[in-house]
Amino acid sequence: MATPTVSRSVLRRKPIDAMARETGADDASKGTLRRSIGLFQLTMFGVGSTVGTGIFFVLGQAVPEAGPAVILSFVLAGVTAGLTALCYAELASIIPVSGSSYSYAYATLGEIVAFGVGACLLLEYGVACAAVAVGWSEYLNSLLGDTVGVTIPTALSFAPSAGGVINLPAVFLVAMCALLLIRGTSESARVNTVMVIIKVAVLLMFVAIAFTGFRSGNLSNFAPFGVAGVGVAAGSIFFSFIGLDAVSTAGEEVRDPRRTLPMAIVLALVIVTAVYILVAVSAVGAQPWERFEGQEAGLAAILRDVTGAGWPAVILAAGAVVSIFGITLVSLYGQTRILFAMGRDGMLPPVFSRVDARTLTPIQNTIIVAIVVAILAGLVPLDYLADLTSVGTLAAFTVVAVGVMILRRTSPHLPRGFRVPGYPVTPVLAVAACLYLISGLDRITLVAFAIWLAVAMVYYVTYARRHSRLAQPTDEATP
Repeated sequence: MATPTVSRSVLRRKPIDAMARETGADDASKGTLRRSIGLFQLTMFGVGSTVGTGIFFVLGQAVPEAGPAVILSFVLAGVTAGLTALCYAELASIIPVSGSSYSYAYATLGEIVAFGVGACLLLEYGVACAAVAVGWSEYLNSLLGDTVGVTIPTALSFAPSAGGVINLPAVFLVAMCALLLIRGTSESARVNTVMVIIKVAVLLMFVAIAFTGFRSGNLSNFAPFGVAGVGVAAGSIFFSFIGLDAVSTAGEEVRDPRRTLPMAIVLALVIVTAVYILVAVSAVGAQPWERFEGQEAGLAAILRDVTGAGWPAVILAAGAVVSIFGITLVSLYGQTRILFAMGRDGMLPPVFSRVDARTLTPIQNTIIVAIVVAILAGLVPLDYLADLTSVGTLAAFTVVAVGVMILRRTSPHLPRGFRVPGYPVTPVLAVAACLYLISGLDRITLVAFAIWLAVAMVYYVTYARRHSRLAQPTDEATP
């Protein structure tokens, strides 16, 4: 067999029909993971990993960047996510497998791009999970202070650069989520659904109370940093929309995936955008924007100020502590399933694709991910983590929109359970919006992202390219 050239090997694509056969997309008996998730639970996966991440934590970072115009930042981020969600829905209906945009890139843009997207997703999910766990400890401290009058010592609740030694509550949260995922996917989905319902109810309570303290004067200096501020804040909060990608990571554990995946993505987007804008409007209307800077557990503080009583803040902090568990759970799940897909393709060592015969879950994979995420959560501050997640998410979303355009040209005959409306304008706008938000991110974040991608490419050249299953003579490959 002739050795393929470097350019041919790095651009080889995984055939879509082979992916469908391998994962049992149209025959559940042929997959290696159990198909146990329905439309409602999958929608809650998306909502669970999205609503709350930005609202509970990032207002303290985004409002000082944009002022009250952070409302527009949420709209801009939501429109960008919406355009991309439509692209996700089309690809998910064609390629209903694990791996999310990594798998989509593998089928459309070639192996080296897919590996780069996989690296973005590892950054996106791993860092997002750690970021949420860090925020969880802030609300836990607020809850403990309001209920029993004690808080966790600074040394045990903050990262070293934030004045502590280790963020122990964040490490504990990651460990609990890992144990639940090891037990089984359907059990995790049920727990997540309950937590999402609690979270949405708590946020609606916040909106109702915060609007009673709404002051139009708080919006008078609406955009103190102009259009640039709106763009910068939108880039910072974009990681809040990671849930749209999380939905597609469950492709191999969903019943009737060609129909369920696109419906769940669109439903999650509608719910998420509505809740985000409601909470943002009520929050900046109830508190002068200057007070958001450095404010921990910000929503609880707003309720305390508006009502003059402690009980609403206690309820919100309790709801946050419970529901943020769900965000961490889904983010950790998404990370493990992407690693599973990459391991199965030979891009990572086989340990990441081993499935336990009893639980039908990738146990070793989950343990490795939990250890890495726990280290990040315990030792790195929230602001650095949030920006790194945003750039990884935006890069992956860009590739998905490009993938839709390529598949429309190269494989127009493939069955599509969903088609992007307004094609080709919609995917082109999605790419433009993602690139605009990336341009507004901090330079240090972009440099860190470039270094991460460079390290990933070195690993691809030295290991993944030679171990890829498509490099083996028995596998099908599309040049």
